[in-house]
Amino acid sequence: MSEDLPNWARRIRSMREARGWTQLEAAQQMRAHSDQELPETDHLLRRWKAWERGENKPGSFYSSVIAATLGTVTASLFPPPQRASEGLELVTATGMSTLDIMSRLSASDVNEATLQAVRITVDKLCSEYARIAPQELIREGQQWLRRLVEMQEQRLNFSQRRETLELAGWLALLVGCLEYDLGQRHAAEATRRSALSLGQEVGSSGILGWAHEMRAWFALTSGDYRGVVAAADAGIAASGNHSVSVQLVAQKAKALARMGRGDEMLKTLEHGRVLLDGMPYPDNVENHFMVDPSKYDFYAMDCYRQVGENRLARELSEEVIRASTDFQGNERWPMRIAEAQVTLGVVAAREGNLDEAIGYGRRALDGDRKSLPSLAMHSQDLAQVLKDQYDGEPEADAYLEQLRGIQRA
Repeated sequence: MSEDLPNWARRIRSMREARGWTQLEAAQQMRAHSDQELPETDHLLRRWKAWERGENKPGSFYSSVIAATLGTVTASLFPPPQRASEGLELVTATGMSTLDIMSRLSASDVNEATLQAVRITVDKLCSEYARIAPQELIREGQQWLRRLVEMQEQRLNFSQRRETLELAGWLALLVGCLEYDLGQRHAAEATRRSALSLGQEVGSSGILGWAHEMRAWFALTSGDYRGVVAAADAGIAASGNHSVSVQLVAQKAKALARMGRGDEMLKTLEHGRVLLDGMPYPDNVENHFMVDPSKYDFYAMDCYRQVGENRLARELSEEVIRASTDFQGNERWPMRIAEAQVTLGVVAAREGNLDEAIGYGRRALDGDRKSLPSLAMHSQDLAQVLKDQYDGEPEADAYLEQLRGIQRA
């Protein structure tokens, strides 16, 4: 039964079917995505059938060819074994509590152990972005940002000063994202500019890239698609080898999809896939400022929803929800899940199932962790389908009124 299959086997089949390929066509498609000579088609077809049955998990060579053929990232289709939780408690990792760190900072006792404790604290805050209520996390982020600024008045050597400024840059990015999630657009832009300045001062390609990515995100949710492309191109030039370059490429692909430039969107998505496929697996996939392999499917889902590729959008949505939920059923990335639910709602509405579409749409709006501008933008896609196909239907009208309430918030 399909429930007994490993997830990689189930996805090979579902992604093939979403593209409308037979198993033979999928085997033939592999040739266009390999830079090495492959065996005869009959041999590849037998292998493909075995992979879909969950037999003989592909090795590294075939894993990358299969992922490329199906348009995803290798580590998303074949993720590495889950490691033990990296969210070590601060005291366990450093021997210091928050009070200990503050005492040392106040006493000007800034040594390597103190800096390591601050590093872990900043990483922890950035890792809580997806789940903690923004009103709560922003207060803690702002408090630590002030502490790092106050540290600049102490006697620091060159290396310490540079590192504390860089940590302040990451916290500024986090605070700016949270401000935007709360609808505080002007404050978010001012904080983004501060992060950009810190990135320039310390020469951090990651901070520079994310500051441009935030500009692209702000432009996307405002409907300024040319602004997205400009910000993405500037960020790609500044970000070097940091994984933010993938997210910048993805934002550009999203804008191209909304501009009706489908061929360019596909090329841009493939560019992002190749970039991410060549990067090492992140040390901490929970950190908001690291792009994990499973996020590529999330990017592609948005693009395929926009251009009306319903089968691909549905398959990717279901995978985003699965990958964003842990084994206990807890939501690791609730905002990704909300967008996937919107996508499933759009597909259901396009296919004539109003009740299912409204159900998905309401679940997306009812989540506890929201980014108001992003949720409003994506939900508007469902609203447009409902207006076009179900004008005057009471359930559709009730959902649209609920959405207007979110947009007014």
